[in-house]
Amino acid sequence: MADAITRPAEIRAFEPADADSLIALWQACGLTRPWNDARKDIARKMADSPWGLLVADRAREVVGGVMVGYDGHRGSVNYLAVAPSARGVGIGTALMDAAEGALLMRGCPKINLQVRPENADVIAFYARRGYSTFAPGDQATNLGLRLDHDGPAPSS
Repeated sequence: MADAITRPAEIRAFEPADADSLIALWQACGLTRPWNDARKDIARKMADSPWGLLVADRAREVVGGVMVGYDGHRGSVNYLAVAPSARGVGIGTALMDAAEGALLMRGCPKINLQVRPENADVIAFYARRGYSTFAPGDQATNLGLRLDHDGPAPSS
């Protein structure tokens, strides 16, 4: 029997009781920002498309999570996280398999995602899965507009 460090996790739908653990995981993985309210992000996701919030559960402990979206043309992946103590045993891969599978079931033809440029390990993880920067002619500039101010504005 595998020990608690290497035992794989079950990928399942988010449950409201997971909120505190999932937010703590996102914080431990450096995914949260003061101007984004993670609790509001979860509430918005659950109101819009609850199928797209998944967690990796190992012995009733949330050790991973991912938020998936679909707009009818492209899918998105956000908040992919695996607890530092649970890395290296395939949990991130299992979460992405589940995310991509959920999008394929909905007829999604492509996925876009964002990774902060300093996060080389995560960029390498996605590259191993076949993700790449856009090919010439398919490039896009990432733009954004904040409609709801959850917290203090980011400093420039």
